[in-house]
Amino acid sequence: MVDMLRRRKRRHAVDSMMESALLYAEMGWPVVRGAAPGEDRACTCDRIGCPAPAAHPVTAAWGVEASTDADTIRRWWAADPHANVVLPTGRVFDVFDVPRAAGVMALTRMGRAGLPAGPVASVEDRYLFFVATRSSVDEDEWWSCRLDCVPETVDEMPGLRWHCRDSYVLGAPSALSPGGRVTWIRNPRADEGQVVLPDPIAVLDILSDTSEEFAD
Repeated sequence: MVDMLRRRKRRHAVDSMMESALLYAEMGWPVVRGAAPGEDRACTCDRIGCPAPAAHPVTAAWGVEASTDADTIRRWWAADPHANVVLPTGRVFDVFDVPRAAGVMALTRMGRAGLPAGPVASVEDRYLFFVATRSSVDEDEWWSCRLDCVPETVDEMPGLRWHCRDSYVLGAPSALSPGGRVTWIRNPRADEGQVVLPDPIAVLDILSDTSEEFAD
């Protein structure tokens, strides 16, 4: 009985991957397949000692392949049903990635200030804040963080990472290599079914303060 329940749970999670990818596409959010935790290893990719197990696209051409086409998405996940869902940033939205404690405090402060938080996801010990993307001109004036950077070592805003062009995040309900899944703290359609992406400057002001407070 226990094994049967486990199989059903895994089957539901796999079904949810395609369903979630299609829902993101309906919102106009491009998606692409990601690696997943393996049966006997941390990541399904072929890279020995993968530095980001189950947290990266399956192909280096992800930036070109990302799509909102339903037929394409169904074909991808039919061929690879365990694939995680990867959401490219810098197209429809940017993402601020902060330590969990800083994110919890930021949500409290936003609530007190009457500032809409927008979609917020939880990934292990990090919170992801989805905000409206900036234009390429505006990005030249922004601090940014490379995909391979360590947020805690960034001098400008320790602990905070900004995902914009040429970056990506995992979308719920992607499976995490240590166990568990990406989950929504605030669903993208939490605001009466509408996807509301808040102004990044207003959110950044609060996140930079809370991230600095928890940097130590």
